[in-house]
Amino acid sequence: MGYVPLIHAAPLLVARELGLFARHGLQVRLTREVGWATVREKIVSGELDAAQTLAPMAVAMTLGLHSARVDCLTGLIMNLHGNAVVIAQKLWATTAGHPSQLAAIRARRSEPLTLGVVYPHSAQCLVLHRWCRQAGLVPDRDYRLVVVPPPQMVAHLKGGHIDGCCVGEPWGSLAVRDGIGVIAALSADLAPGHAEKVLLVRHSFSQDRPDHHFALIRALHEACAWCAAPDHRGDVLALLAGRDGLSLPTDVLRPALTGDFDLGAGRRRHHPDALIFHGDGVNEPSFGRVAWIPEQLGIPSSPELLHRSFRSDLFRTAIHATSHNPQSPLPHALDHEIATCAV
Repeated sequence: MGYVPLIHAAPLLVARELGLFARHGLQVRLTREVGWATVREKIVSGELDAAQTLAPMAVAMTLGLHSARVDCLTGLIMNLHGNAVVIAQKLWATTAGHPSQLAAIRARRSEPLTLGVVYPHSAQCLVLHRWCRQAGLVPDRDYRLVVVPPPQMVAHLKGGHIDGCCVGEPWGSLAVRDGIGVIAALSADLAPGHAEKVLLVRHSFSQDRPDHHFALIRALHEACAWCAAPDHRGDVLALLAGRDGLSLPTDVLRPALTGDFDLGAGRRRHHPDALIFHGDGVNEPSFGRVAWIPEQLGIPSSPELLHRSFRSDLFRTAIHATSHNPQSPLPHALDHEIATCAV
């Protein structure tokens, strides 16, 4: 199972560390990938059986957008929100903290602003377009988007290759800590309730190995619930900070989990829903969580296509099976926490 190093990967690390995969009869090898294009190609080729991916990738890969066409689906949303719009510190300083000034700054430049996104089909694209629209910027005329893998975003900001970006945490907080960027907005404000990362598999995997697919959904659903419990925050931080996680200091990782952000330029913000792993209806891949995806992909709205790719029925079947077939006790005395958090 593949993932890209982000705070959003916490449930996968938790599921491995606490033995949740094994508890559900699975042997899972997690592979850390450079970026979403790599994940996409390995899903297409079959090198990965499953992956934590951007929500729109389920539809984009099914349609063959920027990739070979392969039917994909998800039966689990792993988190909502968790992204930040980041502007290079030097550019932000010229706006005096008013994004509306960017249009005037662009008018004095010969080239449009260059803004980074993590993948052509992503919530980051949607969020960044919305923020730019609020700032009075017109796509193609005032700014252009380029794709940069999340772990490389801060380096590109520092090198002056991009003027800003939209990226998942902790890379926005790292840019602020290093004095390279300023967080201009959080995705929770610009697209409230949007599905961010999902458990993606090929349709053929779900069809040929249903027991494995349901077990993956159950294990990761429990991991999402565990990550959401405030009492576990220290353990989640330790996992993310370790060599098998993101290998970053906890002060960079903490904001997304606590909602307490240093936005840069002397600004602070508390947003309790900046990143949501679990809650009422959070993890079910329902239509309301993904209705924005056709807009982002630039295709006509198609409930049939969305329902084919986002399978609430598979989620409900998997979780229903959990409630009727209790497994052996969870390790580390986690029974109470999971029972309290689970749907």
